[in-house]
Amino acid sequence: MSSQRTAEKERGRGRSAGRRPGVTETREALLEAGRELFAERGFDGVPVWTIAERAGVNKAMISYHFGGKRQLYLAIVGATFSEIASLVEELADSRQPAPDVLRELIAVVGDVASRRHPHFCTMMLREILAGGAHLEPEVLAMPARILAAVERIVERGVREGALRPVDPLLTHLSLVGSLVFFFGAARFRERVLAARLGIAPPTADQYVKHVQDLITHGLAAPDAGAGPAEKERSSRWRSPHAPRATRHRSPR
Repeated sequence: MSSQRTAEKERGRGRSAGRRPGVTETREALLEAGRELFAERGFDGVPVWTIAERAGVNKAMISYHFGGKRQLYLAIVGATFSEIASLVEELADSRQPAPDVLRELIAVVGDVASRRHPHFCTMMLREILAGGAHLEPEVLAMPARILAAVERIVERGVREGALRPVDPLLTHLSLVGSLVFFFGAARFRERVLAARLGIAPPTADQYVKHVQDLITHGLAAPDAGAGPAEKERSSRWRSPHAPRATRHRSPR
């Protein structure tokens, strides 16, 4: 038996010591083992026996409780996405100023990623690289719900004059993408910053506040108190990299 499999067995024995786990305990142990292992190795890199041994149960329990490895994976991803989507949709219904709602949204996603489901962002980075190949349509609908909620917040902020005219989709990608990468790349960042450069990695709270400031200040309308004419002029924004119009000369 390989040293890796021996180590998995030892972990399993440690978790299964004491009284025999009940139905709820077994299910939760499998979910927790799945979260850890899928984050460490990705869906394709995790055999069924590894999950069972990490959880300290017989591998038949995976089929009994979930119907198989794929269903266990979908249960983990779907439940976490559903939780995030519900929280973000609730924020989108708030009547607070849009910049304040965005700050709360960033804090909520940061809390889920760092404290409530610390393995989720790493799982999602691996799944993103796989093109979402292991997700069913009903699970893929969850991030679409989050996107729709962020778009509602941004569109309301632009409409009310609190935010400058921006693309809601690009705002969503900047916000969520930044957070997912930060939390998903934690182990790599620690190896580079702490181990090789001797720099203390930023904490979750530090990064959340940084993104809050970056997003809300970066999107703030500079002329929130200006009149209609000034707002109209500021909305005619063009990228400094956009090609300038050229004046065509008539041939002589």
